[in-house]
Amino acid sequence: MKAIRHTVLALTLTLTGAISMTASSLAQTQATSPTTTGVMVILTVKAGVTRDQVMAVMPDEIRQTVQLYLNGKLREWYSRSDGRGAVFLLDAKDAAEAHAIMEGLPLAKQDLMDHDYIAVGPLLPLRLLVAKP
Repeated sequence: MKAIRHTVLALTLTLTGAISMTASSLAQTQATSPTTTGVMVILTVKAGVTRDQVMAVMPDEIRQTVQLYLNGKLREWYSRSDGRGAVFLLDAKDAAEAHAIMEGLPLAKQDLMDHDYIAVGPLLPLRLLVAKP
C-alpha cells in the first residue's frame, strides 16, 4: 500500500510539472474547465463550543447524516484526527449545493460548527496520459 501511495504521489508530481511545460493552451484549457464531481466539507467545532453542547445534538445529527448517506448525497465521511470535527465528501455539483445540504443538519442549525467547502473533481494532469501527442 505504501508503495502504491509513493507511486501515485510521484506520478502526480510528474504530471503537475509536465503541465507547466506543455503548451499554454492545453494547460489553460485544463485550468479553466475543471469538472466538479463532489464537494469536500471540513467541519470544525466553533471556538467556545463545549463537548456537552455538541453531544446534546449528536443523536439527531447522526440520524440525519445517515439519511444523507442513504439518499446518495454523502459519499464518504471521516472523523478528524484532531477530534475537532469531521470531513464529508458530498455528492454535490458545487459548494452552494453542499452548503444547502449542510445547513439542514442540526449542528449547523444550532451554529455549533464552522464549514469549509472545497469543490473536487478528476485529477486534471491525468488528461496528459490520454491526450494524443
